[in-house]
Amino acid sequence: MKTINLPLTLLFFFFATAVFAQNATIKGIVLDEFNEPIPGVNVTHNNSGTITDFNGFYILEIPANRNVVITFSHLSHKKVQVTVSLSPNEDYELNPVLSTSIEQIGEVVISGRENKRVEGVTTISPEVIRKMVGANAGVENLLKSLPGVNSNDELSTQYAVRGGNYDENLVYVNEIEVYRPFLIRSGQQEGLSFVNSDLTSNVEFSAGGFQAKYGDKLSSVLDITYRKPVSFGTSLDLSFLGVNGAVEGVSKNGRFSGIAGIRYRDNSLLVNAKETETNYKPRFADAQTYLTYRFSNKFELSFLGNVSINDYSYEPLTRQTNFGTISDPIALLVFYEGKEEDRYNTYFGALKSTWVVSENYTAKLIGSLYQTSEQEHYDILAEYRLGEVDTDLGGSGLGDVKFSRGVGSQLTHARNDLDALIVNLEHKGSIAIEENNIEYGVKFTHEDIRDRVQEYEMIDSAGFIIRPPILPANDQPYQPYTSPIVPYTNVRASNDVQIDRISGYAQWSKRTTIGNSDLWLNAGVRAHNWTVSGKNITSKTQTVFSPRAQVSLKPDWEMDMLFRISGGLYHQPPFYRELRDSTGTVRPEVKAQQSVHLVFGNDYSFKMWDRKFRLNSELYFKQLTDVNPYTLENVRIRYRANNNAVAYAYGLDVRLAGEFVPGTESWLSFGYMKTEENINDRGYIFRPTDQRLKFAMLFQDYVKVIPDLKMYLNLTYNTGLPGGSPSYADPYDYQIRLPDYKRADLGVSYVIVGENKLRESGWLKPFKELTIGAEIFNIFDIQNSITNTYVRDVYSKVQYAIPNYLSPRIFNLRTTMKF
Repeated sequence: MKTINLPLTLLFFFFATAVFAQNATIKGIVLDEFNEPIPGVNVTHNNSGTITDFNGFYILEIPANRNVVITFSHLSHKKVQVTVSLSPNEDYELNPVLSTSIEQIGEVVISGRENKRVEGVTTISPEVIRKMVGANAGVENLLKSLPGVNSNDELSTQYAVRGGNYDENLVYVNEIEVYRPFLIRSGQQEGLSFVNSDLTSNVEFSAGGFQAKYGDKLSSVLDITYRKPVSFGTSLDLSFLGVNGAVEGVSKNGRFSGIAGIRYRDNSLLVNAKETETNYKPRFADAQTYLTYRFSNKFELSFLGNVSINDYSYEPLTRQTNFGTISDPIALLVFYEGKEEDRYNTYFGALKSTWVVSENYTAKLIGSLYQTSEQEHYDILAEYRLGEVDTDLGGSGLGDVKFSRGVGSQLTHARNDLDALIVNLEHKGSIAIEENNIEYGVKFTHEDIRDRVQEYEMIDSAGFIIRPPILPANDQPYQPYTSPIVPYTNVRASNDVQIDRISGYAQWSKRTTIGNSDLWLNAGVRAHNWTVSGKNITSKTQTVFSPRAQVSLKPDWEMDMLFRISGGLYHQPPFYRELRDSTGTVRPEVKAQQSVHLVFGNDYSFKMWDRKFRLNSELYFKQLTDVNPYTLENVRIRYRANNNAVAYAYGLDVRLAGEFVPGTESWLSFGYMKTEENINDRGYIFRPTDQRLKFAMLFQDYVKVIPDLKMYLNLTYNTGLPGGSPSYADPYDYQIRLPDYKRADLGVSYVIVGENKLRESGWLKPFKELTIGAEIFNIFDIQNSITNTYVRDVYSKVQYAIPNYLSPRIFNLRTTMKF
């Protein structure tokens, strides 16, 4: 097993909690009346500041979402004061001119969302993320309320975008790509996602047609920015589901800043409420930090680190699932023996250096190391009865199985172990030449995976072992069948694989005009070369190129309307899991899946009820070739590891966002999508993520006479996904769908201490914020299902699809504190 030495990760454990301060950056060149740079100008706000260098250049971090007065002062010139209000993580350029006789005062209000609006990127407030309710609250929970983003599992942080699967989404934190464990099979095993909402200052999301600077995935980009603190503070969030704590601070000279968080989660509240009675001991914890040191106004070094320890202990006891119809109710009653012990430990460290070479050129160097050690061990014997349910309302056995149609047992066994090490080294640059902006990057990645797969499944019915359906047919009992007894499924493999990748991009952007209309242009290309090698593997090298472009036009109209068209060629070179087929064999010849994206977007900003609203609409089409077919069971994806399919996806996404209630942000989402695939030219069938309709609402409100009493509501309706198929089955024979997914989560909170309600004395004085509240997950107690379990009736020879239900109605208490 490989290990890594990350001494800086010890810094994770000195913290306990955080303030949600946010910051932005302002930079530029201070000029005199003759447009000559002025060195030695003091640039200050409050008690912090900087000095311009010999070229008159300065860079300064300021708090975001508030009016900040910046003062430019010099002995030979009159001072200049500018009031600036910037969005979180915004970079704004300001080049003031100092006069020898006139003192200047001005105000600048810039929205950081404007540039992202041009790129087709959705920007989400971190404060909304932290307050929103959900069984798995966080960034991913909020993404599921956006159109085009689908997930029918509240226990999982994974999501599918516009017909893609869970492996097709890019996730960046401070421009550093992050990863997730390989072996996770179900949402209840996942624990915590990498992204810590308490540390987040900015969230940007693109569902397709994104620029060349983003990496090699087919579906979406989630770009997270962790904040650089401007003051000291701590926070603590407590609930029945776990504890989150964070702390942040900055040195006296302002050069060193750090923010760190610890999270612990226990899903027992959710899982113990399900239909399967279990002894369940989950332990999900992580520690994370983001540290920055500024050596000068032009050079800084930052470190992002994460240690995650997820233990999953599961001992099922009994289960009863009632299904069928009112006139013919059927029940599956299961008694279990055995248990499951899973562990997913991941360690991540990344260093990033940023050098502002000049006012026109910025260079970055990023190195990261990701190591994961995973085990999936279980031996579970399930003895089941499939029978008729007692429907006598006056009887004592109402709901019990009164007559067994079939009995049998199932033994599942696994000893799966995986150890992976991923090393990245990347250089990125940005060059501004007049109205043109050029960005480029080159990246080297080395992946080293050691994987052992040993799992099998034995099924019997009334004492007879059921053989795999792929074996030759037999004519028992009339003809003897002497073939040895074999498991229904059996996978045994040991893989030692290395993958070396070199990728890069270059893109050009420009803002110009056509008449009185604004026009934004972007064009770029990505290239990716990878080599798969390893023990008993024939080395294979492949290369792909991905050109992309965007055009945005804002007409000179009275209404604030923006039109956008984007697209290009997108490739997804296979990751390890895409190279491994259903038998555990690694196939290095697997090609990159290819997708042509075409996205038409419209962005309309308007006022309603004297408040700002924005209507976003996108019409998209994807044509996919060299598709690697897969099956989806809960959240586990199993690829066929070949490129024998083609596919398509098209749809419409609409989102209306604004202040439906003054001072709050809410939105309504609607999405329609259709995606199908054609395997081996046999005709088009549903893809596993073919979710046709989606409605979602995220709504915030407060009591007018008691404004500190707030409400948060999250509603989701998705039409059912294809329900999958039994092992070894032909997907063309199982084109059924799960029931529609319907869910409503409600949160109510009361602000005891807040920005407008500070306490100057008493025991509440230390608090900057104190909120208490209650949450109800799945308000209407709807039985949503994630997959089907297939059980055969030996009498009728019918194979029943028995739903595996998700969590019922659950109550939770929560309190949030900031100091």
